[in-house]
Amino acid sequence: MTLLQLEKVSRRYPIGNTVFGSRKSLTAVDQVSLEVKKGQTTGVVGESGCGKSTTGRLALGLEQADSGHVLFEGKELAASGTREWRLRRQRMQLVYQDTLAALDRRMTVGDLIAEPLVIHEIGDRPSRRQRVLDLLQAVGLGEHHRALYPHQLSGGQRQRVVLARALAPSPSLLVCDEPVSALDVSVQAQIVNLLVDLQQDLGLGILFISHDLRVVRHVSDRIVVMYLGQVVEDGRADAVIDQPLHPYTQALVSAMPRLPGGFDHYLPLPGEPPSPTERPSGCPFHPRCDRAKDICRQTPPELLTLGPERRVACHLVSNP
Repeated sequence: MTLLQLEKVSRRYPIGNTVFGSRKSLTAVDQVSLEVKKGQTTGVVGESGCGKSTTGRLALGLEQADSGHVLFEGKELAASGTREWRLRRQRMQLVYQDTLAALDRRMTVGDLIAEPLVIHEIGDRPSRRQRVLDLLQAVGLGEHHRALYPHQLSGGQRQRVVLARALAPSPSLLVCDEPVSALDVSVQAQIVNLLVDLQQDLGLGILFISHDLRVVRHVSDRIVVMYLGQVVEDGRADAVIDQPLHPYTQALVSAMPRLPGGFDHYLPLPGEPPSPTERPSGCPFHPRCDRAKDICRQTPPELLTLGPERRVACHLVSNP
């Protein structure tokens, strides 16, 4: 069952001064299509500024797409702030990267976890208290943590609270935006394993956004690779990691520590991504690709389906 589906979604932001000419626009997300199925994880990877987080916010309706469609449980997502949207948001929750910003430091852990239940009018006071205790146990915290404040917790403990808070209204979808990037490696492993266990127990669909391909490989069933707001490769996680087709994906995979089935040499990725306000002609990756041809510089590649459940946007693949 498909929980979340994005169909050619785009998001642009107007920038600059209109006094001396037309205003430029920054295209953060450009014709992005992806899906998340029940009980599975779709990972979204790419360099900073590629549009990963904006895609997650569009998926939740926190930002409105300029074009395209966002479908949740088969229905178009209602406009932000409407009653229908609030009802749907109960079923789709965000796990933040910055735990201190996500948690009100004036509230105890128990009140923070119970707040979504109050907002969505779920249960009464005794049942909410029991739900909080159950969630603390589910994320590996004890009852004594209920009376603590965020500043009294470690980074890993705060992330567990953020996760418990997201799980409080019993969602079917989690959008995790860099949920472990600010944590130590050992704590990262604990949180990632916790997410996997919770997904198996609750049948959650997860959209997992990260720049760390190692973490995405561990948790994902599918991987979507984004560059400059566009999807350049999409497929089963094992296929994307073991046999990357797009030069950008190959460079990302080669930068990972050596893994069975992966690249055994490093492919340099020169330069920086172009400015989203001055996108290059043709393939957006061609200024950094040492194999670019004339067609790459002139014609944008289409996202083509190559075999079952594999998509790549690259002239070098379609016209080797």
